[in-house]
Amino acid sequence: MRGALASGIADLHRPLDWGLGHVRDPELQAKYSGIVSSITESLRFMRTVGADTAGQLQTVDLFTSHEGLLLEYEECLTRLLKNPSDYVPTSRVGATDGKSYFDTSAHFIWIGDRTRQIDGAHVEFCRGIENPIGIKVGPTTTSSDLLTLLRTLNPTVEVGKITLITRYGASKVRDLLPAHIRTVEGSEFAKSIVWQCDPMHGNTRSTATGIKTRHFADILSELQQSLAIHKEEGSYLGGVHLELTGDAVTECTGGSEGLTDEHLSLNYTSFCDPRLNEKQALELAFLIAGHYRGEGAQS
Repeated sequence: MRGALASGIADLHRPLDWGLGHVRDPELQAKYSGIVSSITESLRFMRTVGADTAGQLQTVDLFTSHEGLLLEYEECLTRLLKNPSDYVPTSRVGATDGKSYFDTSAHFIWIGDRTRQIDGAHVEFCRGIENPIGIKVGPTTTSSDLLTLLRTLNPTVEVGKITLITRYGASKVRDLLPAHIRTVEGSEFAKSIVWQCDPMHGNTRSTATGIKTRHFADILSELQQSLAIHKEEGSYLGGVHLELTGDAVTECTGGSEGLTDEHLSLNYTSFCDPRLNEKQALELAFLIAGHYRGEGAQS
């Protein structure tokens, strides 16, 4: 259940081909050029010492993920398959003769904040598959429900089986995330789950004219607060869930471009959720990288 992607953005030998789309901001261009120069110098050194011979820098493993919302679709793509040679199956429903049920629609399936009812069909379906499972955790998630979900979906406490995707909103994360971390890390699931931050969905709002949008500052704030809280609690933020596109859309406000509600109609193309555009996404990536560089300098 794994694919490999070669050439293009997967090839570290071609960093100059990682186009910036419509980004013309001199500061972002300078930062990007600096990264390209660093990568190029490193690859030149590896070629010189003969360490760039296996082709591993030209490919990446590609994994897919989506919300398991439409169960009819997921069920049709679920198969009883032979377990991989290096995989030790857990005691899942229906697992037999070295085989287990895998949902082949994606590698990673998540349960949404609106479909995580403990006695609901989505939890029951995910209980029986071997895929890694994500659970969206929002303001209405109680600590007791969180533990019940973990015990239902991962009764054997398989490390890495569950990813908790927190999405509270910038104004609520400080009040809610610490208690959830303490609940999980103080239970039998300590150090066994992956914490991920989704700073998009909890910060959705509508303009005066009814346009669905998100503000860059709120997205950044929830992410920064989550990073700080995990450090305070001794846990680790293992990932970030973002909605973005490489196109120059105008769907989220803010960022260095200074997009406002009045700009949304210029190039709003999403049929569902508003996405960060290429410039906002790149800006956020630099801010995250800057945070970790700062952490490293302080330690």
